[in-house]
Amino acid sequence: MNDPADLDVTLVDGYVDEPAHFGVPPYISTYPRYTAGALVDAGVPRDNITYHTIDALREERSRWADVAEADLLVYIGGMTVPGKYVGGTPAEPDEVRELAWTADGTSLIGGPVRFGVGEANEGATETARDDLDFDFLAMADVEAAAYDLAHGGMEGFEDRYRSNEEIGRWARQGAFVVEEHPNHPDYLIAELETSRGCPYRCSFCTEPMYGDPSFRSVDSVTGEVEALYGNGVRDFRLGRQADILAYGGDGERPNPEALRALYGGIREVAPDLDTLHLDNMNPITVVEWPEKARAGIEVIAEHNTPGDTAAFGLESADPLVQAENNLNVTAEECFRAVRIVNEAAGWRPGGDRETAPNHGPEAARRLPKLLPGINLLHGLKGEREETYEHNRQFLQRVLDEGLMLRRVNIRQVMAFEGTDMAETGASVAHAHKEQFKQYKSEIRETVDNPMLQRVAPPGTVLPDVHLEYHQDGKTFGRQLGTYPLLVAVPGERELGQRLDVAITDHGYRSVTGVPHPLDINSASMDELAAIPGIGRQRAGDIVVNRPFESATAASDHVETDLSQFATARPPAGAD
Repeated sequence: MNDPADLDVTLVDGYVDEPAHFGVPPYISTYPRYTAGALVDAGVPRDNITYHTIDALREERSRWADVAEADLLVYIGGMTVPGKYVGGTPAEPDEVRELAWTADGTSLIGGPVRFGVGEANEGATETARDDLDFDFLAMADVEAAAYDLAHGGMEGFEDRYRSNEEIGRWARQGAFVVEEHPNHPDYLIAELETSRGCPYRCSFCTEPMYGDPSFRSVDSVTGEVEALYGNGVRDFRLGRQADILAYGGDGERPNPEALRALYGGIREVAPDLDTLHLDNMNPITVVEWPEKARAGIEVIAEHNTPGDTAAFGLESADPLVQAENNLNVTAEECFRAVRIVNEAAGWRPGGDRETAPNHGPEAARRLPKLLPGINLLHGLKGEREETYEHNRQFLQRVLDEGLMLRRVNIRQVMAFEGTDMAETGASVAHAHKEQFKQYKSEIRETVDNPMLQRVAPPGTVLPDVHLEYHQDGKTFGRQLGTYPLLVAVPGERELGQRLDVAITDHGYRSVTGVPHPLDINSASMDELAAIPGIGRQRAGDIVVNRPFESATAASDHVETDLSQFATARPPAGAD
């Protein structure tokens, strides 16, 4: 038997990515926070718990001493959806094995890794279950396993799921670990869970393995936000649920009153938050209960921050694929849901809510409050050549109708043990590999680019863009939030800083911009040339003839309106 008060514990965050859960930086998932809280609740002193990300271990080998010397090593990781990542690199299986081999004490592995191990990249479609040489593999909740292991004297545990009552305690008690994250406090967004489970049984998804939705109380969620806020977190994402509209209800129909209590409560305990975004919203909920759904969406848009995205799991617009995979929404129903979200929440701060999604020039300075995103999944049972055309037609209809989508996510299925796709997913995906690549490229050009220009026209201001890396003479960064735009700024600026950016041009899923407001009298040639209507020749003319008394004077000189993008500080010695 071991006394929990004497245990030294090291938590290693190898990052998670699930259908309803982000954990790759700049996101921090619930798992390490809940696990830390569970250990504290079991009697382990806070000062005895050390938290490292896998990137921090890669960058500083001395940190591995904490892995070797811990009485208990808890590794958390696993990807159940494929993705490409900028802010961090998920742990690879060989790295996880090295952790197990390095640990002299007891080792526990858990998280989505329990569903299987695959490569952390967009092409991964097959997985295999593997304990990666750890002493214990938590086949249910890793936080519950950690609690039972520590509380029971390190002699083992029975796999089980934690209760909402336990999470009410553990979420608050474990909030302190955010201060050990390398991104804390300026570039870290905390994932929040409102429920787990789903009433629907789509063939590919791991979420139904948790059963029907079980909702946390408002006090439990706001208590967690208050604890995180007290530890310096200012950015939050309600991402851990299958359908935000169903929060506080029967798991299917919308509950706008519960949403008002939840969002209002978050705003009360975190009055100066910078980001409040969400992720998943089920389009079938919107069309089956349109009035209640509209009311709930309006509540969200009242309390959230701009640029928010409600991800819609259409998965496929092909009726045959829908039927064979038990998908719950048709293309027509999803289209109606897209329209309702545009009407209820597609307004921009400072704009006229009654005219959404069409707005005047004053409103165009910020992103819309809340827009739908569309998830399309390939490799499902029944997929055929016609499937791609069904999807194209759906997206083109949304574009032609003047509606807005914040994001179109096209990916291939990952087949996990326990889902209906376990035997067929990979083979279907490989069969259409070349067609998939061509179709994806076409959507990026014909839908994503014009849609991005509609959502974020030139002159739209993105506050607090965090600069992350240099490439091709530009500096790239993102805001914190759900599916943030990748922004390229001319020149190589200092990484890690934040700046406001005004959008000047559009790619397929990214934008180009200049610092806002741009000082005409000190801007570089590249920055000036990026402004619409300027180009290299006029930029050179501005540089030769500056300083200017005002942006208006510069505009008059080059016969192009610069007012959306630039200002001019008075020259030295001017009155």
